[in-house]
Amino acid sequence: MKTINRLILLTVISSVFAGIAQASKPNVIIIFADDQGYQDLGCFGSPDIKTARIDQMAKEGMRFTNFYAQTVCGPSRAALMTGCYPLRVARQADPDSIHPEMHLDEITIAEVLKTQGYTTGAFGKWDLAGHSQTAYKPELLPPHQGFDQYFGTPGSNDKSVNLVRNTKLVEKQADMSTLTRRYTDEAIGFIEKNKDKPFFVYLAHTMPHTKLAVSIDFKGKSAGGFYGDVIEEIDFNVGRVLDKVKELGLDDNTYIIYTSDNGPWHLRGDHGGHAEPLRGAKTSCWEGGLRVPCIMRAPGRIPAGTECDAVTATIDMMPTLAKLAGTAGPTDRAIDGVDISQLMHGKSESLNRNYFYYQHDCLRAVRCGTWKLMLPHTEPEQSSIATKWKNHIAKADAIRIQKVRLYDLDADIGETTDVADKYPQKLAELMQLAQRAQQDVGDHNTFGASARTFGAPRRSLSGEQKTVQVKTSIRDKDKE
Repeated sequence: MKTINRLILLTVISSVFAGIAQASKPNVIIIFADDQGYQDLGCFGSPDIKTARIDQMAKEGMRFTNFYAQTVCGPSRAALMTGCYPLRVARQADPDSIHPEMHLDEITIAEVLKTQGYTTGAFGKWDLAGHSQTAYKPELLPPHQGFDQYFGTPGSNDKSVNLVRNTKLVEKQADMSTLTRRYTDEAIGFIEKNKDKPFFVYLAHTMPHTKLAVSIDFKGKSAGGFYGDVIEEIDFNVGRVLDKVKELGLDDNTYIIYTSDNGPWHLRGDHGGHAEPLRGAKTSCWEGGLRVPCIMRAPGRIPAGTECDAVTATIDMMPTLAKLAGTAGPTDRAIDGVDISQLMHGKSESLNRNYFYYQHDCLRAVRCGTWKLMLPHTEPEQSSIATKWKNHIAKADAIRIQKVRLYDLDADIGETTDVADKYPQKLAELMQLAQRAQQDVGDHNTFGASARTFGAPRRSLSGEQKTVQVKTSIRDKDKE
């Protein structure tokens, strides 16, 4: 009898400690804007767009001023979800497409967090199951990539938006002026429902990707024009999330991260964003193309009113969030991101890392410290991504680079003065880094040694097909 009672007692104690351990795991909310430029927040220097709630978030948390995404929508989402440069990530089909249909054997942040007892929800734009509102693959939507719940749209809102719940199409031709609010409503409902257990929310807004739309409550209200209206509506809805987290008593145990998937559209009129003082815009590998605003907030964990100028990126979210959850990312494959939790918590101010700038499947640049090396375009001119995407950026930036360029971003943040001739040793160092990236991750004519296909062929621009098989060890099959 005593033995039985002892076993019961031990079981109860174990259950209690397991519950405490799970409850102590922090909640995570990533809010991902679409095509929001570096300067399109008050706390990042906007002269006319008012973002009171996000600015307050910055005062209560940390601004990251050298934070990088990718140049366009789909690749940026693949990088965020997997912790890898998009060229390393396996694709289910059409391997040379700009926007990846991400292979099911890739491991997402959601899948890693689910191994630690997290409930996961994705709301908004996915863009990893086909860059289309109609010709997408339901089997590649979030419920098959580690998310317990999904409400959003499969691709970009170039002309229209269809809405999907989990994997079922529930609404065609949705009113785009309602999307920012509706995505936020869904995320808040998910937070309320799962407040008593660790959760991960991925809230990926459709806006301010064109075609722009804004609700009547914000239309014509911003000094920043139509684009400013859209950003200010996003800001208001970020505030709704912040308020709900506080109302539910979750503030001290929740990390909220706000950033963008790439730089702004360079458009005439008031439909495009701003990347000043950076050069370039969306689709380019100038700084304005993929350096984006980023703010992280977690009261009592992230020091308030602070700034980090270390080179950080969306690819760092996988290993960082895994660490915060008490685990690690996949160990059976190359992961490009690094754990930046020490930076977030103010326990470190620097990070020894290099960053590689990819434009679709072309390696365009490498950054080491304050130095940035721009590589010459070596792909066939008729296939030049810079040429194909020239309408997205300013004419002066849509150029085919003929020889290497070197910029000191501390002294020349606008990338106006090539100093390659003055610093030949630094140039040589960065050239070596670029060659290593070409060999390991890949380039337009090179399949990287650690790139993945999981058995599907990947075609280079030369037309050659190569197949590499990489094993997978961590995979949550519950939702499949």
